[in-house]
Amino acid sequence: MAKTKTKVDPKLLEEVANIAAEKALEFLEKEKKRQQKQKRDRRLRNTKLLLKHYRAFKLHCQDVKVELEKLQDPELLEELDTEEFAVESIKRSKERTLAMVKFIDQMLLVYRIMCEQSGKPEDLRRYQTIYWMYISDEKKTADEIAEGHNIDRRTVYKDINNACQALSALIFGVDGIRMID
Repeated sequence: MAKTKTKVDPKLLEEVANIAAEKALEFLEKEKKRQQKQKRDRRLRNTKLLLKHYRAFKLHCQDVKVELEKLQDPELLEELDTEEFAVESIKRSKERTLAMVKFIDQMLLVYRIMCEQSGKPEDLRRYQTIYWMYISDEKKTADEIAEGHNIDRRTVYKDINNACQALSALIFGVDGIRMID
């Protein structure tokens, strides 16, 4: 049986190639947007985690200078009977936590000033919500905050999300904002 060669129309072949290329570009664009959204979500999640643990970080840093000095004491090092790299690791961790707390404090101050200067009552309420929920020595619940502002409990969580988006931009810089397509 003899094989017959079929001729493929070059225009049809070109059209199929163009369609395939368009579909591939669409897929790549969707994938890029998905990855960008995932990055933004991580930043927002990280901002919320920083706020959630803020009080613990502050406690951790209260006597950090004294603790760092103690970690330099040769007698203490002998008592601890630890290797030098473990002590260095502890010192680095404490120093990084202190630096992070100072940075968060600065960004919270900037956010508070932004909210005060906006002239919008909801912006000030958002800062106060974040403050009472995560920053102040006296923690308030969402119900207490809602009652204090005469708003619904769901609004408290919406305020937290909006405030965290603004704080993400301050904490992570341009990488923390959503780029408009």
